[in-house]
Amino acid sequence: MEVQQFHYDNKIVKKFIYATMLWGIVGMLVGLLLAFMFLFPNLTDGISWLSFGRLRPLHTNAVIFAFVGNAMFAGVYYSTQRLLKARMFSDALSNFNFWGWQAIIVAAAITLPLGYTTSKEYAELEWPIDLAITLVWVAFGWNFIGTMLKRRQRHLYVAIWFYLATIVTVAVLHIFNSLELPVDALKSYSVYAGVQDALVQWWYGHNAVAFFLTTPFLGLMYYYVPKAANRPIYSYRLSIVHFWSLIFIYIWAGPHHLLYSSLPDWAQNLGVAFSVMLIAPSWGGMINGLLTLRGAWDKVRTSPVLKFMVVAITGYGMATFEGPMLSLKNFNAIAHFSDWIIAHVHVGALAWNGFLTFGMIYWLVPKMFKTRLHSLPMANFHFWIGTLGILLYALPMYVAGFTQALMWKDFNPDGTLVYGNFLETVNEILPMYWMRAIGGSLYLIGVFVMLYNIVKTIRAGSSVEDELAEAPALARVSRRRTVGETYHTWLERRPIQLTILATIAILIGGIIQIVPTLLVKSNIPTISSVKPYTPLELEGRDLYIREGCVGCHSQMIRPFRSEVERYGEYSKAGEFVYDHPFLWGSKRTGPDLHRVGGKYSDNWHLNHMYDPQSTSSGSIMPAYQWLVRDRLDRSKTEAKMRTMVKLGVPYSEEDIANAQENMDTQAGQIEQNLYSDPDFASSYEEDKKYAAENGLDFIEMKDREIVALIAYLQRLGTDIKVKEDSKLLSENK
Repeated sequence: MEVQQFHYDNKIVKKFIYATMLWGIVGMLVGLLLAFMFLFPNLTDGISWLSFGRLRPLHTNAVIFAFVGNAMFAGVYYSTQRLLKARMFSDALSNFNFWGWQAIIVAAAITLPLGYTTSKEYAELEWPIDLAITLVWVAFGWNFIGTMLKRRQRHLYVAIWFYLATIVTVAVLHIFNSLELPVDALKSYSVYAGVQDALVQWWYGHNAVAFFLTTPFLGLMYYYVPKAANRPIYSYRLSIVHFWSLIFIYIWAGPHHLLYSSLPDWAQNLGVAFSVMLIAPSWGGMINGLLTLRGAWDKVRTSPVLKFMVVAITGYGMATFEGPMLSLKNFNAIAHFSDWIIAHVHVGALAWNGFLTFGMIYWLVPKMFKTRLHSLPMANFHFWIGTLGILLYALPMYVAGFTQALMWKDFNPDGTLVYGNFLETVNEILPMYWMRAIGGSLYLIGVFVMLYNIVKTIRAGSSVEDELAEAPALARVSRRRTVGETYHTWLERRPIQLTILATIAILIGGIIQIVPTLLVKSNIPTISSVKPYTPLELEGRDLYIREGCVGCHSQMIRPFRSEVERYGEYSKAGEFVYDHPFLWGSKRTGPDLHRVGGKYSDNWHLNHMYDPQSTSSGSIMPAYQWLVRDRLDRSKTEAKMRTMVKLGVPYSEEDIANAQENMDTQAGQIEQNLYSDPDFASSYEEDKKYAAENGLDFIEMKDREIVALIAYLQRLGTDIKVKEDSKLLSENK
């Protein structure tokens, strides 16, 4: 049998490891800054690009795509070459994958703080960056599949199955969720609206967790845990059941993020049913990983690598038990919109993704640099301080979530809310926010310790960039199943068939859930009183999106007595038909805003944005003073309206032609309303006089951004009120 010599490409693995550590620290520092902004809301006062609303998506993108993404690529590139006994198909594609991904991260780090965002969770990046992601992902997939086709190992190990499912599914999710019509180079609108947009987004959002944060890391688990423990995987049969059931069931579970919302009940119930089923394959994978260490517990006690991996797998098991539990409607009614969800997400991120990444790095770096880890005690210190950090982060957030839910739903004997002021619930959980900040700080200290340990290890070792290997050439065999060969064993040597079947498995659920919602009009009943936004309201909505208000405020009143009593009439599907994108939100740090229109005066909104504590004592909302100072850019209003027309919003040519005039009229009315406050009128006239005396450009109040935002906020939820008022007027006549 011919034995061939070849070289593994270690250079690409090292690059991704370095990027993982760099972006991990950056992403976690931003997260820690955000944690402290809950305690010191004016920490970055007056700096628009450091405001909470703009930094939150930067944190999530940096942790998910920069930290976890680079770790995934590092682990995949190393393990794939060794599992397939082949160098990656193309060094050029490998480097394009690396540098393209880093360029995307840098683009995100620039655009998100500047307010260029689609607002769709985990998919906030604008359309040119979306195209770049697609291009880089195709290069990654091409490189991976090309390596499979030139492999020297006949059968594809389970880790390869999970990598394949990741490549195919992430491509499908990203493309369909990112369908948008551009207005210009850095502005677009989702092609979906309202309920449809929400379903597609959470089909993507949930499965981004599934197929970017879970399936590739399960592949890494199946490779690195047996390697680190020097033991075979516990059960080959269990790995088969785990893989196929997981990828088929996971794709259906997205609607559980939209329970009690305006999404049709049948779609919600499908999401619940499949979410509950999901616990079986998830725990099957956890059991397979943990039982691989049977008989090796002495090694676990002495090896920091295995310690990290054990806690990672345990964290995966906890998160995947909690996920199906949270999809049950009685649990979801309590947890959704609260800090319970923040705790749930971070158990997965910090334990599963973070600790598995750390364990992998501690195992990989000494091996690749032909040396020993610089300091085992430092690695053990990292493990224990990181574990303590997770506990101090997650446990207080669970308490905060329970506290919020109980206070939101608490009634007096006379039927009134005990805590009618939303701020009472915020102030009650501030001690838990302190504990979260401390826990996050400890976790980050551990990462800095790891960085020092790894740098010292690298400096003590020697770099082997092209590692010599040898393996027999892959002999040709019959494409048919051989005698005694099981169907799955045959499938493991047929990568094309495996890929096709995996693609079919993940498409079924998406098609059954999404297509009827997009095409069957009865799923979203129309409401005649719901009209498109005026040009000024449309601009104000874009400011709301730019400032990331959706990160703290929901626009979805659920049909609960407590919510209707607190916020007003529950939300209807037909109210969102012109919302490109939807803005239902996923967290209530502040109250729901769907019925805020007409609830407060224009002056209140201006003062609230300029100094939130002046209108809401004890508020932890940061100030948005630049909105009061800056001129509204009206140059793209007509282009935005024309784009909306292409998406089905019924603006007429006359509406577009008269957009500027209509904006002047509506803005002028708001300006007059603001003058009704003597304090505002006095300070406004003083500013005008000061500008004239000093030759400064003075911006009329009607031309400022705050006026457009006020117009949008005063519109929210009023379409239903208009209908009810008209009905009442008719009855009185």
